[in-house]
Amino acid sequence: MEFIEYADREMLFLSLANKVAGELGQALRSAGHATLAVAGGTTPLPLYDLLSAVELDWENVTVMLTDERCVPEDHPRSNLGQVRRRLLRAAAAPAKVVPLYLHNAGEVGRIERIAEAVTARLPLSTLVLGMGEDLHIASLFPGSPQLAEALSPSAPVVVEVKAPGQPEPRVSLSLPVLRDAMNIHLVMLGQPKREAFESSKGLPADLAPVRAIADNATVHWAE
Repeated sequence: MEFIEYADREMLFLSLANKVAGELGQALRSAGHATLAVAGGTTPLPLYDLLSAVELDWENVTVMLTDERCVPEDHPRSNLGQVRRRLLRAAAAPAKVVPLYLHNAGEVGRIERIAEAVTARLPLSTLVLGMGEDLHIASLFPGSPQLAEALSPSAPVVVEVKAPGQPEPRVSLSLPVLRDAMNIHLVMLGQPKREAFESSKGLPADLAPVRAIADNATVHWAE
């Protein structure tokens, strides 16, 4: 694990945007394609604004979420809707998208179609994760009934989960997919999250899912 502390949030996001762009560029040069998995929520939005202006071969980049709420894309709580507005525009508009939730697709075979589309873009070239103060990553929440399945080495590519205290079900990339990413970045803002992360050392992944990827991650923190 590499822990990088920044003087302020602006420096964090500028540095991280440069790193992510460099990693995607390397994947494009070596393999001809790249896959970027990004977190939802408000924390990474400045990163997405910066990446949207980067000149890359975006037509050969696939973007997906680390997790998604089961709501339509035009819903205010849709992660993909937010990513479309902040990342998939300007220079990055040509990027391909793999959604983790298919609205109006029916229940039969829906998760299998999502898993097939995700599998075709693995391994992830670059993964950008956030962390909650409860130590969850993606939608791998402590106390979730599906957590053990999502953490298992034999977990399916995507898992439907119930997030404790959250109003809607979710779909999340499983731990094997997250941990096998070629580059893993964990973004944390504020002292409470740093303290929570520090206090998680030594805890098992079922109590602190972030520990399952921490050793392989570059952690970016600013107050």
